[in-house]
Amino acid sequence: MRKTGKNDPRPSEITPEAVYLNRRTLIAGAVAAGLLPSTGWAESGPTGPQLRHTRNAPLSTTETPNSWEDITTYNNYFEFGTEKADPAVNARAFRAQPWTVTVSGEAEVRGRFTLEDILKAHALEERIYRLRCVERWSMVIPWIGFPLGDFIRRFKPTSRARFVEFTTLHDPKRMPGQRYPVLEWPYREGLRMDEAMHPLAILGVGLYGRVLPNQSGAPLRLVVPWKYGMKSIKAIVKIAFTEKQPRNTWNVAIPDEYGFYMNVNPNVDHPRWSQARERRIGAGLFNEMQPTLMFNGYADQVASLYRGMDLAKYY
Repeated sequence: MRKTGKNDPRPSEITPEAVYLNRRTLIAGAVAAGLLPSTGWAESGPTGPQLRHTRNAPLSTTETPNSWEDITTYNNYFEFGTEKADPAVNARAFRAQPWTVTVSGEAEVRGRFTLEDILKAHALEERIYRLRCVERWSMVIPWIGFPLGDFIRRFKPTSRARFVEFTTLHDPKRMPGQRYPVLEWPYREGLRMDEAMHPLAILGVGLYGRVLPNQSGAPLRLVVPWKYGMKSIKAIVKIAFTEKQPRNTWNVAIPDEYGFYMNVNPNVDHPRWSQARERRIGAGLFNEMQPTLMFNGYADQVASLYRGMDLAKYY
């Protein structure tokens, strides 16, 4: 695999020919960023089947959530294109049902499970979390999901299970972005076991009280609010309990820029830009940047997970 130099374009800057010709997706990106008014083609409110019998979670932020349009037209989801507006267009035909998840590795219970079986075993709740991307922007999103830790306990990990590895669906016919080698497919991510068991980490299945839209990772995605959004893997089909630290996609692609942990840390700059400040998506062209908070504002809850670690080294 060719190593990426500092002067090489990032994968996010590489647009396949079939995609960059789509002018409408570029306009949608400006709409979501608040630079242009809505053109009317994007969904302006929650759509899709409603998720009933959800409960409010006590761990939510009190910040005002972004609009449905903000959240669903500005996405990092390279399986459906490298531009932020691509997934809203290219994921429309994606079929997220039926869906199965294979659980393997260092656990007493393993096997292949339908999404319906998983949902029957867990009570859904709403979590309003801030999500931050490395490229200096953030959103506040009302997720619907269930604690990842509750899911993990069902499978009784053994004492050898130190990490949890997640894998996205690999199907270039259904995910056109996978036809291009901008990343190593399928997308993979991982958490240390204590991170995965933390009550803030959830498996998301919905948004704004509705079933999760395709461009937001339907039907099952990870949400880890103290880490950068790229850690929140989408369209999960495999979960494995491992003894060794898993490979994660962005660390494989650009190891000098992205580590395994990807914790939000304003004191450690990205090699090509500062991480000290961020801008809220959807606040308009002249919205001011605000200070980035340590662990994305969740330091009181998660700082103890990293006590004694050099967070400039383990980034």
